[in-house]
Amino acid sequence: MNEALLRRLRAWLEFYQELGLGPFYRTRTRQPPAAPEFPHVASVAQETVEATELVFSPSVAAGLPRQAGPRALPLFGDTPGRIVGDTLEKILADIGDCRRCKLWPHRTQIVFGVGHERAELVFIGEAPGEEEDRQGLPFVGRAGQLLNQWIEQLGRKRRQVYICNVIKCRPPSNRSPEKEEIQTCAQFLFRQLDVIQPKLICCLGSVALQTLVGKSVSISRYRGQFSDYRSTKLFATFHPAYLLRNPNADREVQQDLRKIRQFLAPASAGGPVP
Repeated sequence: MNEALLRRLRAWLEFYQELGLGPFYRTRTRQPPAAPEFPHVASVAQETVEATELVFSPSVAAGLPRQAGPRALPLFGDTPGRIVGDTLEKILADIGDCRRCKLWPHRTQIVFGVGHERAELVFIGEAPGEEEDRQGLPFVGRAGQLLNQWIEQLGRKRRQVYICNVIKCRPPSNRSPEKEEIQTCAQFLFRQLDVIQPKLICCLGSVALQTLVGKSVSISRYRGQFSDYRSTKLFATFHPAYLLRNPNADREVQQDLRKIRQFLAPASAGGPVP
């Protein structure tokens, strides 16, 4: 294995250790993995790599259900990108009847995401609520109705954007997701973003924002600001559920919506329509 590939592999391992997903060990595989791309870094394009498979160590895998099994993980390059050939359908199939964390006994069904697979704008919330868990769709309760109004104010329809959550299963009593649950589920969110490749990612609330930036940050401090995020832009505003409890925050949200609309304005007025 050459020095450049070792540097990429080291960066890959450090990224997952920051997420709490280590340690790893290495085994041989029959076929070399495709050159995939993943959060914060990209695949090794047109480069032959040693055939390896990175899997969780037994101490980590012991906490996973047997049917989940160890997953092959991608090798990273130096620039942002996505897993070659990945699709939303493949991600959903990989999730399967997920039992990777302790939330699964409490859910009715997995809430994956909804919208256009090439949407310019992606909204990311925290976790499904009671109504979302019942219907299997994100943001269909009271908070979802408010989000629909925001989308209309942006001159778009719900089917033209993509809506999902950090967590795919409803936490008991709608509590906030725990760190372990976020670490387990975030891999699928990152893959969704890599497939969609939006022009703008809008984080609704602090959980979504902290998951994407990888550290504890205040939504009040960072809302209303655009920042670079891999090959796209990241923006944050209050969660619609927060507005239902604190209607006085509507003025700030209206300011945020105007910024988003202005940012998206150079593109086609209606955005992609399936």
